[in-house]
Amino acid sequence: MRRVEGFTLVEALLALAIFGVIAVLSYRATASLSEGEARLSAEAQRWRALETLFTRIEADFRQAIPRSARVGATREPAWLGTAFDGHSALMFTRAGSEFALEPGPAGQRVAYRLRDGTLELAYWATIDHVDRAQPAVYPLVTGITGFELEYLAGNGAWRNRWPLLGEDDLPRAVRLTLTLDDGATIDRWFTLR
Repeated sequence: MRRVEGFTLVEALLALAIFGVIAVLSYRATASLSEGEARLSAEAQRWRALETLFTRIEADFRQAIPRSARVGATREPAWLGTAFDGHSALMFTRAGSEFALEPGPAGQRVAYRLRDGTLELAYWATIDHVDRAQPAVYPLVTGITGFELEYLAGNGAWRNRWPLLGEDDLPRAVRLTLTLDDGATIDRWFTLR
């Protein structure tokens, strides 16, 4: 009787089962790496957007000027820190471009506010404008649940509104606190003068 060499059915099924387990483990490892990479990429994008936001705010604050704005027949303070929808809102006068053709009208009114989880930038093309003029509004960052501002007065006290009682046109410094939708809190301080 001649013996046939090769695998038995049991050996072949056992080898297939081992390859199946290895394939499942490989798939899970690859999927886990892909998910981790996607998560890290999204987190990096979020922090880049926040850093861009802080850079923009700091640039605007550095250009703040102590000039009030005429709105129709009334005047608004140069720096107006109030509350909007339960969060801080800020409107101030910013110097215009140094490349403006007419130096007189150079400058803008700028506002930052939180609306529906999105921090928005609103600006009016000129400092003085008619009553009920609509600003251009741009979304800056989403996923924000809290936007709080405090202003440093000349006597060293922090206030949540500006101006209160005849303070200077601009505060000495601004403390910005952002609360993200995951509960993280970011504090930034900006010196104005």
